[in-house]
Amino acid sequence: MADTDTVLYDVTDGLATVTLNRPEAMNALNVTAKEALRDSLRRAAGDSQVRAVLLTGRGRAFCVGQDLKEHTAALAEEDDAMRTVALHYNPVVSAITGMRKPVVAAVNGVAAGAGFGFALAADYRVVASSASFSTAFAGIALTADSGLSWTLQRFVGPGRAADLLLFPRKIDAAEAERLGIAQRVVPDDELPETAREIARTLAAGPTRAYAAIKESLAFAAGHPLTETLEVEAGLQSEAGATADHRAAVAAFAEKERPRFRGA
Repeated sequence: MADTDTVLYDVTDGLATVTLNRPEAMNALNVTAKEALRDSLRRAAGDSQVRAVLLTGRGRAFCVGQDLKEHTAALAEEDDAMRTVALHYNPVVSAITGMRKPVVAAVNGVAAGAGFGFALAADYRVVASSASFSTAFAGIALTADSGLSWTLQRFVGPGRAADLLLFPRKIDAAEAERLGIAQRVVPDDELPETAREIARTLAAGPTRAYAAIKESLAFAAGHPLTETLEVEAGLQSEAGATADHRAAVAAFAEKERPRFRGA
C-alpha cells in the first residue's frame, strides 16, 4: 500500500466517504495519514457538491490515534513531536466541526486517543457492537488533545470525563450508547450499510438547515440562553429564506414528500 493511499476519498450522490486506510497499523496516524485526512476533510468541506460526509476506518479499528513508532523516532531525534497537534489534529477536528454539512462517523472498531476525539467531533456516531473507545492519553503521560477535553465532558459530564481521562479504560459499544457517546449501535456486519444509509439520508436533506443546526448547537454550548436566542433568530431567518424551506412548505401543502436540493 502506497503512502498516498493512507486515506481514501470518494464522492457519490452528494456523499463524501473518507476512509482511514492503514488497517495493518489499526489506522494509527503517521504524518502522511494525518495530512491526507486533514486535506480530505477540507476538500469535502469546500466542495459544493458534497452535502454530507461519512468518516470511517478500514479493518478492525476506526483509529487508534498517533502512530507511536513514528512518535518514538521523533522523540529520539529531539524533534518537536508535539507540533503535530497544531499542524494536524486541531485542523482535522476544526474541519469536522466547522464544515457546513453533517458528518457521520462509522466507528468500526477501536477508537482511541485522537481517534476518539475525531469520532466525538462528528455530528452522528454509528458504532459497531464490537467497537470500543478509550482516551489513552494518560497511559503514555500525555494530556487530552483533538478536542476531547471539550467534547467528552459535554457528552458524559465533567466528573465522568475526568475519570475517563485520568484512568483510561475500554468503553465498549453498549456503555458508549448508555453514556450518549454512540447514537446508534448495530451488529458489526450491518455497520457499513447502516452508516451509509444514515449519511445518504443527510446528503439528501436540507444542507443549509443542517449547517444552521450545527452552528446553533456549537454556539449554545458556550453561551447563555439570551445570546443563544438571538443567534437562533438570525439563523432561522437565513434558513427561512432558502429554496429548500419554500419547497418543503409547498410540498407539505400538497401532502407530498419534499425534495431538498441543499440550497
